[in-house]
Amino acid sequence: MEPLPPKPTPDELPEGRLQGRQRFADLVRQALACAARERWPHLVLSDPDFSDWPLGERGVIESLNAWAGKGRRLQLLARDYGRLREQCPRLVQWRVTWSHIVEAQACRQTSGGEPPSAIWSPTWTLERIDIEHGVMIASRESARRAALQERLQACWQLGAPSFPATTLGL
Repeated sequence: MEPLPPKPTPDELPEGRLQGRQRFADLVRQALACAARERWPHLVLSDPDFSDWPLGERGVIESLNAWAGKGRRLQLLARDYGRLREQCPRLVQWRVTWSHIVEAQACRQTSGGEPPSAIWSPTWTLERIDIEHGVMIASRESARRAALQERLQACWQLGAPSFPATTLGL
C-alpha cells in the first residue's frame, strides 16, 4: 500500500481555474483547515443553499472548532438555509455554540440573481462561477478578493438576518 501524500500546507491552497464537484468539496475542507492553521480572522461562506458543501462532516466541524475563538468572525450568506439545517446537524449545533462569532443573512434578491457560491478570506478566495459544472476560480490576488468582497457585501446588505442560533417560541 502506498503512503498517503502529505497534507497540503497553507501556502499550497491552489490558485487558478479548477473544476469538479469533488474538487470543490475537497477545497472547502482544505480552506477551513487552512483558516484554522493560519488563524484567519474573518471568513465569508456564501452559496444559494449550501446543499453540496461538506459542512456537516466531522472533520469540517473540527476545523471550524480549531478556527473559532476570540477575534474571529464568520458570515454565512445564502438564499435559503433549509437544506443546511436538514443535512448538517453538526454545523447547526456548532452554530449554536459559536453564535457570538457567527452572523447569517438570507439574500433573496440581488441584481445578479443568487448569492455567489464562494469562500472569502483576507488572504484567499474560492468562487464557483458555474455550480452545475463545478467550475471555480481560486485566487490570492488582491483585486479578485476585493471584487468578490464587494459583491458579497452588496448581497449581505440586501439580505435579512436568518439561520438563528436559537428559535424563540411562545
